[in-house]
Amino acid sequence: MKTTFRMMGIADFITIANGLLGVMAVVFVLLAVEDMGKPYYEGGVLTDYIWAAMLCVMLSALGDIIDGPIARKYSKRQLLGGSLDIMSDCISFCVAPALMIFAMFGRMGEASPLWTVSLAIGCFWLIACGMLRLARFQHEKGGYVPYFYGLSSPASALILLSAAGIIWLQPSSNIGPDLTTWDCSMCWGKGQVKPYFDFLILPLLLVCGGLMISDRKMSKLKSSMQLRISSIQFAALLFAIIHAMTLTHPSDAGENLSGTSFTMFLFIFSLFLSLLYVVGVPRLVSEVSIPEENE
Repeated sequence: MKTTFRMMGIADFITIANGLLGVMAVVFVLLAVEDMGKPYYEGGVLTDYIWAAMLCVMLSALGDIIDGPIARKYSKRQLLGGSLDIMSDCISFCVAPALMIFAMFGRMGEASPLWTVSLAIGCFWLIACGMLRLARFQHEKGGYVPYFYGLSSPASALILLSAAGIIWLQPSSNIGPDLTTWDCSMCWGKGQVKPYFDFLILPLLLVCGGLMISDRKMSKLKSSMQLRISSIQFAALLFAIIHAMTLTHPSDAGENLSGTSFTMFLFIFSLFLSLLYVVGVPRLVSEVSIPEENE
């Protein structure tokens, strides 16, 4: 035991806490499964467990941001940091978001088997791509290069959280069309109040997974402007989740959810900035010429 702790630095304890936050997110998802089986306004949209799971992922992302600088400044020993970081990120940004999305939109027993199986495959794809992305990152040489290849797992998780929040709150926010009479036999059936845009989450899972293992150059957010935009996106998503927790409580009984319109705006704003990073930032770094190291 003493040998193990001697190999650890200060930042390693933060990394372990990040992983445990991911485990807590999974626990909250399991607690939310019963509520997910209830009608939308009687349990689904009113559960706090889903928002608590999202909050745990956000706090883990915050810890992932600060553990690197702390390790470089205070930790003389960095023997375990890389391995711990990979395991923590896999739990918090791959496994937890995938299980969360499956619990929110899988609707076992209510949706068609085709939809449930397709969504499960999409979640498996996200986890597998996240594992490959993290393993690749472990072997990439960063140094002075201002970018890395592929979408990072935390960025993928934030995109999925933003999209899931938008889709989940859409029926109660009065934003967008009323699709309660739309027959979506592949998804949730017909004539019930539910987030009918759930079918959009499946291609998003596939795209996020593909981007993580792609050769697309993604900025490390070293410039002040990119860092500001990223900070605004993170703050908007964090506040949206906290705001949703204060509104969608079981005691409301689905009667007063008009405030979710503002929450929806925050989720949409967060998703917009995330997509701006994915689409626009690679153009800024694609023309950067970095001499390759001689092998």
